[in-house]
Amino acid sequence: MVYFDSWDEFVSKSVELFRNHPDTTRYVVKYRHCEGKLVLKVTDNHECLKFKTDQAQDAKKMEKLNTIFFTLMTHGPDADISDVSGKEQAEQQQSKKGRGRRQ
Repeated sequence: MVYFDSWDEFVSKSVELFRNHPDTTRYVVKYRHCEGKLVLKVTDNHECLKFKTDQAQDAKKMEKLNTIFFTLMTHGPDADISDVSGKEQAEQQQSKKGRGRRQ
């Protein structure tokens, strides 16, 4: 069991683990409200990767990881995830519309 300090390293290793063993890999999210901790775990029963945080902004990162895993699960382990954008990117594009004063 390995805890990662870097979010990017955790995501890359998790995607690599899923691509190598798509049939046995699981993704588990555990949140403890009393402690305010979020733990993400990706395992294939042989290798276990974990990321623990207590920062609220990491919830947005978790949404993007969910989108990546949903894409890999529905389109297969060889799917291109470079164009996968999180919900926050779509919200930013929508929020730009209508900004500013009309002249």
